[in-house]
Amino acid sequence: MSTAEKIGVRVPEVLLPVQGIDLHKWAVIACDQFTSQPEYWEQVAETVGDAPSTFHLILPEVWLHAPDVKDRIRKSQQAMQDYLEKGILEPHKGFVFVERQVDDKFQSGLVVALDLECYDYHKGSQSLIRATEGTILDRLPPRMEVRRDALLESPHILVLYDDPEGVVLSEVLAQKQELPLAYDFDLMAGSGHLTGRFVKDPVLIDSVIEGLASLIEPAAYMKKYDLPNADAPLLFAIGDGNHSLATAKAIWEELKPHVSPDHPSRYALVELVNLHDPSLKFEPIHRVLFNPGEDFITTLKLFFAEKLKLHAIADMPALIAEVAKSSSTTQRFGMIQPDSYTLVELDHPIHNLPAGSLQQFLDLYLQSHPDTKIDYVHGDETVAELGRKPGNTGFFLPPIGKNSFFRSVIIDGTLPRKTFSINHAKDKRFYMECRRIKP
Repeated sequence: MSTAEKIGVRVPEVLLPVQGIDLHKWAVIACDQFTSQPEYWEQVAETVGDAPSTFHLILPEVWLHAPDVKDRIRKSQQAMQDYLEKGILEPHKGFVFVERQVDDKFQSGLVVALDLECYDYHKGSQSLIRATEGTILDRLPPRMEVRRDALLESPHILVLYDDPEGVVLSEVLAQKQELPLAYDFDLMAGSGHLTGRFVKDPVLIDSVIEGLASLIEPAAYMKKYDLPNADAPLLFAIGDGNHSLATAKAIWEELKPHVSPDHPSRYALVELVNLHDPSLKFEPIHRVLFNPGEDFITTLKLFFAEKLKLHAIADMPALIAEVAKSSSTTQRFGMIQPDSYTLVELDHPIHNLPAGSLQQFLDLYLQSHPDTKIDYVHGDETVAELGRKPGNTGFFLPPIGKNSFFRSVIIDGTLPRKTFSINHAKDKRFYMECRRIKP
């Protein structure tokens, strides 16, 4: 077994638009963004029109439960067939080194294929590739319907590796200017600039593989995370697109009994990003309740009992400042309602993260209030705007630190679902590369 096989990495054949395609229209943001803002996706549709675009290959999740969802899925799968037949996509064997402008910094990543046999999204997983937050199983079936008959995949999945010394990409960065250019253009809707370069040289590919393998060398791994053994190392942690990768895994498990072990659906295209990339910011994922009952505050007080303190706050900037003052013994998060801003303070909570403490309550509340719905939103302005709308309640959560991120996943397992996001919504990965998932 090769080193690449041992660490679950495969050199993919990526498909990219042929010369002449307008890449500004081709690339669109991850489908799970702006789920409560259909106007964003309507603007994307207007920008793209009938031009070749990944917009026509995906199902934005804002329409996941729309009455015409089956027709939308059928159209996306037909577009895949059309693009292949019309020669809109051409193959390139190799990794793709990606530089993405994020605010005033550039994020470096590497598009590779990962072996889904090395991945398990279930709680307590000890696999080489692991989820970092709980997978909501009932979210998989509609996503599986999108992928099941698809000919192509285009990833918005970001997978993290813990490389503080920058070993993995050192040779790629040293040779960056000599790498063949794959694409170089501005993204739509103010989301910055994207540059891709092909990594096809076998020696350079081997340097990446060996660099990744070195991260789980037993002695170094045990020392790095202060562990007694390295029996079940964690090499790759899902940073973004957890449910997309879980969907790919679920489809592979469906297919596995009926296809060859080397079927293309065994693998999933992802972008690997170093946890220590300077552009990487761990952003909290906020919550918004739609139509909570009149008993909401009373139920909140009963649930947390003497641990709970509520403080009236003047405005959103003051609320953000107060939430940042959480300590080792108290947790703080904000509650935003149409007529008020409230600091919620929990003393000696049972969960080690504010998102976990809040979610435990929200899950129970939602079970007993079927008319109340929830959405998980990115961005301070978005939760503030939605929380102030009549009939809504928003929850503003603090970010989590990333220095001990991998060890937390190794020791404690998956974080509470929807605990963190990487960067702001507009900075999410755009669909660019494609790969065939059917022979």
